[in-house]
Amino acid sequence: MEINTSDIIKLRQVTGAGMMDCKKALTEANGNFDDAIKIIREKGKAIANKRADRVATEGAVLAKTSKDNKFAAILVLNCETDFVAKNDNFVGFAISVLDLAIEKAPANLDALKELVIDGKKISDKILDMTAAVGEKIELSYYETVKAENVAAYIHPGNRVASIIGFNKVVDANVGKDLTMQIAAMNPVAIDKSAVPQSVIDRELEIGREQARLDGKAEDMLDKIAQGKLGKFFKESTLVEQAFIRDGKKTVGQYLQEVSKDLAVTGFLRYSIQD
Repeated sequence: MEINTSDIIKLRQVTGAGMMDCKKALTEANGNFDDAIKIIREKGKAIANKRADRVATEGAVLAKTSKDNKFAAILVLNCETDFVAKNDNFVGFAISVLDLAIEKAPANLDALKELVIDGKKISDKILDMTAAVGEKIELSYYETVKAENVAAYIHPGNRVASIIGFNKVVDANVGKDLTMQIAAMNPVAIDKSAVPQSVIDRELEIGREQARLDGKAEDMLDKIAQGKLGKFFKESTLVEQAFIRDGKKTVGQYLQEVSKDLAVTGFLRYSIQD
């Protein structure tokens, strides 16, 4: 049967697949539009399965807060190439997913994928995009922070983003300062009490091994390792880090200057490595 060009264009608009792929799908479906969509989607699954072992190391990292500034989310939409990561349609889709996440506040990544955009589940939209661009697309990360006040930051280029929660309402500049701090300095925890014991044990072992390699006496290794752990806390916990806007003070001191009882309740950071 003859396939109408307008139907091909319509199918392309709906699925994002190429013109020839749309024509083939419509031909296979004997002109049935809904069946053609299923065929395109199945093709997307086939591409996704074929590329399951590929590494999606590029993509967009985005973060946003709700209008009341009590809920923040960060998500990552991955792809294989920088070319796709910078594509307006790709970034636009990631933004639309994040906007929906802020609106619906799904409990986790799987729940987010079940939400619907333009009549389709996000998971199906990703399959359509996989079919259209011909490389692995993956919604790989979604986490949130809830607090009395939250802030979000996306570094130019969409490769690093961070969100933070405070125990009380703060000026927007404070939120910006601290999310930029997190993006730039990549702290492992709010303070040393929040550092996992496994991380502490690892740092102590590294400290002992470095001291041993430097020829230090065995009875001094633990003391040296504790000293190195203290340095690790200063460099890697948020409140003990030097404040990037004024290196003469720590983040903790900056918070105290803003308000005596101001505290960070949680934060998240994600980056796509170069």
